[in-house]
Amino acid sequence: MTEVLQGVRVVELGTMITAPLAGMMLADLGAEVIKIEHPQGGDPFRSFRGGQYSPHFVAYNRGKRSMQLDLRNKAGAAVLRKLLARSDILLENYRAGVMDRLGFGAEALAATNPKLIHCSITGFGASGPYSGRPAYDSVGLALSGIASLFLDPDNPQACGPTIPDNATGMFACCGILGALYERERTGRGRRVEVNMLEAAISFIPDPFANHTQMGIWNDPLTRVASSHSFAFRCADGNLLAVHLSSQEKFWEGMLTAIGRTELATDERFAVREARIKNYVALTQVLAETFATKPRFEWMTQLEAEDVPFAPVHNIPEVIDDPQIKHLETFRTLRHPTEGDIVSIRRPVRIDGGRDGSDLPAPTLGQHTNEVLLELGYDRSGIGELRAEAVI
Repeated sequence: MTEVLQGVRVVELGTMITAPLAGMMLADLGAEVIKIEHPQGGDPFRSFRGGQYSPHFVAYNRGKRSMQLDLRNKAGAAVLRKLLARSDILLENYRAGVMDRLGFGAEALAATNPKLIHCSITGFGASGPYSGRPAYDSVGLALSGIASLFLDPDNPQACGPTIPDNATGMFACCGILGALYERERTGRGRRVEVNMLEAAISFIPDPFANHTQMGIWNDPLTRVASSHSFAFRCADGNLLAVHLSSQEKFWEGMLTAIGRTELATDERFAVREARIKNYVALTQVLAETFATKPRFEWMTQLEAEDVPFAPVHNIPEVIDDPQIKHLETFRTLRHPTEGDIVSIRRPVRIDGGRDGSDLPAPTLGQHTNEVLLELGYDRSGIGELRAEAVI
């Protein structure tokens, strides 16, 4: 076990993905993360598919404790202030201005705890013409240009997993860790600001470099053409991905593996620039060949020639893949009331270790009393908070 953030306390006022992902990443590194949720329903991701413990919530909230607290109530705000005075990091993804309205603006936080690192995540930044708008992943996809690299303009259909949301959470975690490292030297708290729009743009730097440096028009095939990336349906109906990148040896190895060495002298494909220009035609030619044998045969031949390839897995196949099993990527956590929860291990190993907290995602308010007792409240004080509908 390598809990490099052991002793660091995080207070998360997060919902949905961006802040919860950042909080979970900190928990995976050993930080204590207390998730503050409104008593009425908590994080909306809890009920995303019914109930109060949806897979969406579970996916982004392992390793945390949940505390119910109504921040609009003066007594609730006082509890949060007491908690922040003993914490290292405040993480939230409210719209711009909400923290000020709740009484937790920059000056108030500095007065409560001058060493506090406050990470604020917004959709579009704290100011500007879009700052007041709500933002979700598809909004970030569209505005950042990412969607233009996936969508067919003649038949637009949203698809795929979240990208801007996840990128934002990762950049937030990065900023927090940087501020935390500096604080070890200076004792100074910082305000870390991350917005989904810029995080999404930063996640795809190459299309912008293509445009600004070479005037290249970017569309869904621009990247795959230049990187020689392909997906083929084999004779058994299974899908196979091949990625040759720019090394000539991989192009030559693939031609040998599939028995099509004559394509090396075809003027349409003889050099890399020609293959990029004629990517669609090359894909069609190769697809005809890959359709003649089952996937396993092609995998065997490609591996023999050291060509980068992979079967296109569905989600159950990922879990059952021999390399995934060898890496022990998944583990099972047990919740006292929700049972066994399959969890993804932290992908970062430190000195060979990577397991942080053994806590599965919490039920709503599961640790409220526990945290209040740690803050010095007694049973009667907790009862008064419940009577006032604070918790």
